[in-house]
Amino acid sequence: MKRFENKVVLVTGAANGIGKACAHRFAQEGAFVACLDVTDALNEEVAAECRAFGGDAIAFYCNVTDAENINGVVKTVMEKWGRVDVLVGSAGIYTGTPLVDLPQKQWQRTIDINLTGVFLTNQAVAPIMMAQKSGSIINISSMAGKTSWVASAEYSASKSGVIGLTRSVAMELAPYGATANSVCPGNTLTDMVRGVASKVGSLDGMSGEDWLKMRANDCPMKRLAEPWEIAGVVAFLASEDSRYLTGQAIEVDGGLIMS
Repeated sequence: MKRFENKVVLVTGAANGIGKACAHRFAQEGAFVACLDVTDALNEEVAAECRAFGGDAIAFYCNVTDAENINGVVKTVMEKWGRVDVLVGSAGIYTGTPLVDLPQKQWQRTIDINLTGVFLTNQAVAPIMMAQKSGSIINISSMAGKTSWVASAEYSASKSGVIGLTRSVAMELAPYGATANSVCPGNTLTDMVRGVASKVGSLDGMSGEDWLKMRANDCPMKRLAEPWEIAGVVAFLASEDSRYLTGQAIEVDGGLIMS
């Protein structure tokens, strides 16, 4: 059974990593998928891969810090498919810069993409879900939203903010039968995490691969996550099986943080 047949799903950050895995998962389960990203060529590839699963998918250029751009994309999606059932807020960056070396401009860029981008996309789809009296928002936070480590000040701040924002969105959507939750992945084998591993590992005289092995060893399951494993939890949160679950920050980290 395809749980999301004829449902409309928007995924930001769809060109890579967790966003790409989510776009694939929803397409495999029958959804119409709008792939939103600033990386046009890769985003077009992901949309084509989604169509190969048998459904419809469109790639949209979308800068999540630009409200006009976001609202234009949402308007086009509504004109084509007439509804928005799921938003996955996955667009994000991570620089791995130590606090004392962190320029304010870089701090602001991370906040703009990781937090303000989530706010703007949530704000764009919320009225639609309220009118429909249904819908699911799943914002990708991080275990860094609940804990932290060196060289992650702006990233941890932004991801903690995503958790707080999601709870507020959940409160406002609840009377309308729509839900909002955040997912907090542990270290996941994406291009972004591999890049950060190389940079942060070098601060301790380690290679990126050694840093990833150390992080895997820290985890009770002794391995890092695959993007598709995060996508599976996102799909659950968008499904009818989670209709009474809202305002939560779900850790998907192999047991690293057991709060």
